[in-house]
Amino acid sequence: MENEKDAVVSRNFIENIIDHDLAEGTYDKICTRFPPEPNGYLHIGHAKSIILNSGLAKEYNGTFNLRFDDTNAAKEKVEFVESIKEDVEWLGADFGDRCYFASDYFETMYEKAVLLIRKGLAYVSDLSADQIRETRGTLTEPGTNDPNRERPIEENLRLFEEMRGGKYGDGEMVLRAKIDMSAPNINMRDPILYRVAHIHHHNTGDKWCIYPMYDFAHPLEDAIEGVTHSICTLEFEDHRPLYNWVVEHTDWEHPPKQIEFAKMYLTNVVTGKRYIKKLVEEGIVDGWDDPRLVTIAALRRRGFTPESIRMFIELSGVSKSNSSSDYAMLEYCIREDLKMKKARMMAVLHPLKLIIDNYPEGESEMLTADNNLENPELGTRQIPFGRELYIEQEDFMENPVPKYKRLYPGNEVRLMHAYFVKCVGVDKDENGQITAVHCTYDPETKAGSGFTGRKVKGTIHWVPAREAFRATVRLYENLIDESKGVYNEDNSLNLNPNSLTIVEGAALEPSLRDAKPGDSFQFVRNGYYAVDSRDSKDGAPVFNRIVTMKSSFKLPAQS
Repeated sequence: MENEKDAVVSRNFIENIIDHDLAEGTYDKICTRFPPEPNGYLHIGHAKSIILNSGLAKEYNGTFNLRFDDTNAAKEKVEFVESIKEDVEWLGADFGDRCYFASDYFETMYEKAVLLIRKGLAYVSDLSADQIRETRGTLTEPGTNDPNRERPIEENLRLFEEMRGGKYGDGEMVLRAKIDMSAPNINMRDPILYRVAHIHHHNTGDKWCIYPMYDFAHPLEDAIEGVTHSICTLEFEDHRPLYNWVVEHTDWEHPPKQIEFAKMYLTNVVTGKRYIKKLVEEGIVDGWDDPRLVTIAALRRRGFTPESIRMFIELSGVSKSNSSSDYAMLEYCIREDLKMKKARMMAVLHPLKLIIDNYPEGESEMLTADNNLENPELGTRQIPFGRELYIEQEDFMENPVPKYKRLYPGNEVRLMHAYFVKCVGVDKDENGQITAVHCTYDPETKAGSGFTGRKVKGTIHWVPAREAFRATVRLYENLIDESKGVYNEDNSLNLNPNSLTIVEGAALEPSLRDAKPGDSFQFVRNGYYAVDSRDSKDGAPVFNRIVTMKSSFKLPAQS
């Protein structure tokens, strides 16, 4: 097999390991898991782990577990538990009734710690955290033995039971594994297994005042659940010897196997929980699901789809080498997913009135429009058309620049799904600002009539002025100023002051008034938009821009 460190083989290197384990009879059935700590909302990087683990379980007809690593009660909340469940389900990862909590296993973990003490492989220490750190050594120097290392087994059992009983204060006692203080891997230098922490836990209440450390709890959780392949990111590679030590010495018939892969890095975005938490607490964003973030909840609220995120993960690949994916590729994926699925509606974000002088006053007609020319299955819709319309301000220029093909005095364009119109004049206010454009229309040029008498170079969209739905539209850009990078020299974030623009009074097709939270559309020539799932304006839908229409991003050529 190729060197795992150098090969970028999508998911194949993990599949090869699983294939080998099944062929050798190491495992009869595959079980994977996604084990988040409920101390914040999940982000796009977590989506990679969710999709990878659940996808492998499905591929091998195995099982996939959702398990909360809730061993650090000080940072965990029920709010985060519920948000994570929603995110995992939304991404289509099927955990069935297999939603577990590490805290459900605290009694078993305690028993396994007692087993290690009885084997002479763990001891209670009264050294402080600073003393333990000082005696651990460095990458080039071995550590020194804890003075408590040779406590008699019976004394360790008594002290550990007293720790559980609440006799000691926070940080006063710890349980350490007895491994090797001169091990080249610092993680193996008598790591802490349990700490005293008098903290109320969201799941177990005040039952426990000692809590297992992650490196002790995690392998036990996997073993208890029958996980076969514990797939995690590369930063845990140096922890694998300790993972293996724990499962080996706590007596499991079929111990799980840890496999590491490179985590998801995305350019010009904020994924660190502490940074997101700070943005939320300082009111720079309006919550963990602010559409400018790349939490899964934020992407869902903005209008991204599970299919687009799965496509992005697939294109990014799975490897043993760290690399970054371009945020523009994520935008490419949502465009690709929506372009054939969504109706192409007309919306005028910055309205300018257009008056058709020769259209009969007081009359209107219904025009037929294709919902999506590339997908006839989406059918057609009816749009009211009358004497007064709204067009985009940028679609008219009184003094046009060279090669301008839209509307200007004396020029003729097609109104999308409607007629040819020719500009014959403008109205201005006392400040000289244009308030309306006057045109005439040619009734013989109705769309679909087969008119071939002449051609025009420009087509512009519009909405009927009388029936238009006036809405609030939010235009999002990257939260980070991409020209400066993510972080300043002081490690603060380079925020983009134009990351959110709120457009009030946009004029939309009247049918969009009935759009429901989560519905999404293409606004022709403008971008893809979704109805905000949380906010409305006076009971009416608010539209979030998911992504603009075009990007310079192109998929790399396939070799």
